[in-house]
Amino acid sequence: MSKKSVKLFYDVVSPYSWIAFETLCRYRQKWSIDLIFKPFFLGAIMKESGNSPPMFVKNKALYMYQDLQRLSKFYEIPLKTPYDLKKVMIEQGTLRAQQLVTAVQLHQSDLVEAISRELWLRIWSKREDIYEKASLKEALLKVGLNESTSDELLNFAETREVKDKLRSTTKEALDLKAFGSPMILVNDENGAEHFLFGSDRMELLASIIG
Repeated sequence: MSKKSVKLFYDVVSPYSWIAFETLCRYRQKWSIDLIFKPFFLGAIMKESGNSPPMFVKNKALYMYQDLQRLSKFYEIPLKTPYDLKKVMIEQGTLRAQQLVTAVQLHQSDLVEAISRELWLRIWSKREDIYEKASLKEALLKVGLNESTSDELLNFAETREVKDKLRSTTKEALDLKAFGSPMILVNDENGAEHFLFGSDRMELLASIIG
């Protein structure tokens, strides 16, 4: 039996995307799925869909803070909210980080999982920067790349090819009516397409996979 493909659209700015990412990585063998990583830019998704970040809704922001503490314990993922959430998520954002993940996907595809996880660890666990070029280089070195390759990828991340690829993946998600992150795309046994939102849709995903 051929593996079902499961596409994970994500941005490392989203802690819930990290949870979905780790859950799918843990279950991909048991579920016999081909997990395909689709890094996109959440800022554009939110703008084009008319959505607002949770931090702009007071009660939702308070809930998210408590929710992440519960989820961290449940999933055994070391989630810690950044000290300056507005600066990290809004003022700096993750465009540079997502361009880097895209660059790795194009030239070092076997390291997409590792670099994504490292960026999540930096922003959502160690409360470290993922905006400055030096910080992104630290992440690349952490996943085993040497100085030369890291510099090449950082330069490649700023090229038109990478920007177009990230824009294309973001548009693909928008065409599927994405409004947040994570979004998971899967087809059922009849070929019908299902686009699921959130890290808490794993039971539903499992039923679709069969």
